[in-house]
Amino acid sequence: MLYWLTALSDGGDFFNLFRYITFRAGGAFLTALIFGFVFGPSLIRVLRKRQGKGQPIRDDGPESHFEKAGTPTMGGLLIVGALLTSTLLWARLDNPFVWMVLFVTVGFAAIGFADDYAKVSKQTSSGVSGKVRLAIGFLIAGIAAYWASMFHYDELRHALAFPVLKDLLLYMGVLFIPFAMFVIVGAANAVNLTDGLDGLAIMPVMIAAGTLGIIAYAVGRTDFTQYLDVHYVQGTGELLIFTAGLIGGGLGFLWYNAPPAAVFMGDTGSLALGGALGAIAVATKHEIVLAIVGGLFVVEALSVIIQVAYFRRTGKRVFLMAPIHHHYEKKGWAEPQIVIRFWIISLILAMIGLATLKVR
Repeated sequence: MLYWLTALSDGGDFFNLFRYITFRAGGAFLTALIFGFVFGPSLIRVLRKRQGKGQPIRDDGPESHFEKAGTPTMGGLLIVGALLTSTLLWARLDNPFVWMVLFVTVGFAAIGFADDYAKVSKQTSSGVSGKVRLAIGFLIAGIAAYWASMFHYDELRHALAFPVLKDLLLYMGVLFIPFAMFVIVGAANAVNLTDGLDGLAIMPVMIAAGTLGIIAYAVGRTDFTQYLDVHYVQGTGELLIFTAGLIGGGLGFLWYNAPPAAVFMGDTGSLALGGALGAIAVATKHEIVLAIVGGLFVVEALSVIIQVAYFRRTGKRVFLMAPIHHHYEKKGWAEPQIVIRFWIISLILAMIGLATLKVR
């Protein structure tokens, strides 16, 4: 919205700053951060009052989690609110990729909100049916995947780009849409599975968002794509503003989610943020790089898949408990130890993902 202030510029004054994506990204970050600090306490009070007993704690979970009984959930509303406000204020609203990512974010936030509400109102760890959540999620992802493909160049429209191999494109035809749907839904649910300890999910999400924001800015500039030998995707640079808002909103939320958490993100936040990461990867044609940058989320999801499949086949467990962060809890690792080590892993994977821009 503020981009239109450039109409008041003569080319050398303050209003000219609004032409620059980097300036507006900084504004989005600060806006989202301030939003979190201003509205966080009041939101937590409302959630605590409305939810009473807070998020239900699983009976089969680690014993340390019973101490968290009564902590309100749906804190993702704070992140999504900050993210929407900052993006709508600072991004160019004529950019289709901005609206596509916002559509996915709000859509998955709505799914998560319904699930959180069902859990809190019924005081059970099972909310909306998994099949229903997946069906709606795939519908949202399908619309977003088709939406994004309409604004990609012909050579990229239904193709999968590979990191490191600069000239290799795998043309998938109509199969690209279901593939992109899987990326978005998979990312949403992987982040959801990771959100099991105070501060565990939000920092890796911010790290991944920052990395994807840099990638989006790079592939949206012809000079950068020529230098880096990556595929140019017009308009993706504006997604840097979205990711800056996500980081600002995430930090504002982490202020209250740091151990001991005053509020949980809930499915409202985890599904929304994971879906957003998947949507950015599809928009920028960096779906494979997302699997590297978000490798922690991939491992968390795989640990659940392996655990369930192996148990059904043999009646035995591979991990003491899944997702894998609970396995380490059962082994005696302290919660802060797990969280910080997983943050470190996320940062390492982000650096590897960024390196793929130049290693060709």
